[in-house]
Amino acid sequence: MEEINIKDFFKFLLENIAAILIVSFAFLMISFIYSKYIKEPLYEANTTLLLTKVTTDETSINSNDINLNKSLVSTYSELIKSRRVLNDVIESLDINYSVSDLAKNINIQLVSNTEMLKISVRNPDAELSKSIANKTAESFSIAVSEIYGINNIKIVDEAITPKTVANNTTQKDAMISFMLGLIIIISILFIIYYFDDTIKYTDNLEEELKIPIVGKIGLNDIKRRDNIAHTELIVSKYPKSLISEGIKTLRTNLQFSSVDKKLDTLLITSSIPGEGKSFISANLAIAFAQTGIKVLVVDCDMRKGRQHKIFNVSNKEGLSNLLIDDLNNLNSGYIKKTSVKNLYLLTCGTIPPNPSELLNSEKNKELITKLKVKYDLVIFDGVPCNGLSDSIIMSRLVDKTLIVSAEGKTTKALLDSTKKALESVNANIAGDVLNKIDMNAGRVYGKYYSYYGDKKNG
Repeated sequence: MEEINIKDFFKFLLENIAAILIVSFAFLMISFIYSKYIKEPLYEANTTLLLTKVTTDETSINSNDINLNKSLVSTYSELIKSRRVLNDVIESLDINYSVSDLAKNINIQLVSNTEMLKISVRNPDAELSKSIANKTAESFSIAVSEIYGINNIKIVDEAITPKTVANNTTQKDAMISFMLGLIIIISILFIIYYFDDTIKYTDNLEEELKIPIVGKIGLNDIKRRDNIAHTELIVSKYPKSLISEGIKTLRTNLQFSSVDKKLDTLLITSSIPGEGKSFISANLAIAFAQTGIKVLVVDCDMRKGRQHKIFNVSNKEGLSNLLIDDLNNLNSGYIKKTSVKNLYLLTCGTIPPNPSELLNSEKNKELITKLKVKYDLVIFDGVPCNGLSDSIIMSRLVDKTLIVSAEGKTTKALLDSTKKALESVNANIAGDVLNKIDMNAGRVYGKYYSYYGDKKNG
């Protein structure tokens, strides 16, 4: 995997800020609800014990007493939770606890730099927590006297009934949960970003793909925004839309790249279906026709061609039918006039059993020669290159080949494979058109003004 671009990753996080906030606040709310309404409140009572002198014939504690007390601290801690002590507590208070359950509620802590032990008891019943703490201290003192024959335990502070809940950490738990949710969602997004090989628009995309980006086309959302009947002829019907501006910029880039030699034939292909090559073909043809030149669109996708659907014309006779007919019949109903001035269409025709053979035939080469004479520009809408040879064959017969990829759909590996397949037959690759870019992200045209031209301007 390539190195992570931190700048692009932060852009990716900003694009998913809604998901980040939703997940983080969901964790926060779950924690809050659990702490407030589900978690059982516990009250903590504390009693403090002092380890005093060991013998009774001295009036003060000497160093031997201190050393002995320190050595007994860990032993005393275990003794407090022993069955001997806790059984006595259970029987004396007549509570329904097992020794192991009661031991879980008791915590023993040595007070730092002292000979004092602190017994803490947590229980849902405040009064019971006090009783358990005091009784545990009493039973422990008796056990030490009986076992060791010494009386060095004194109760300093008896437990009192606690007034506040000891485990009320709602605010703390909520913040921890919020941060946990934040870490989890960012980690998930990082994994998605790291392993997502699909093409994303960035400032250094050409360097990443090692191919010129000659066009950047936004996602077609005119139907959703205008609530009208679906149309793909955006450049014709909405000439002032951002999509139309992107198509016209693509046209200009192609014109500048063909200064030394006139662009007569152009193949438009892609890596896989669904990247928008037919949409680009149709609208780019319209953009060129609007400059006053005579343009022909040839749908050479004789498998799933759909230019006839885009322009709403008959597909009864098309390219496949013409290639098995006499080419002198070219003008006998094969070429259709579209609703756009200067723009003509040769549909794909009947689906043949051998599209590749037809495109690789001498007859197809002869047809291309004839079309170049009749039209200023011929745009061929080819098939996707992945797994099919049709567009590889056609790329050798045209002046330039244009690859269409879709943001978030086309992987870099697929595009690289398509580029290498075309280069293997010495195709003249004009570059790549990045299609279906989310314009709302503001990464292509800056701030996205939802402005479309009137139909009457089309």
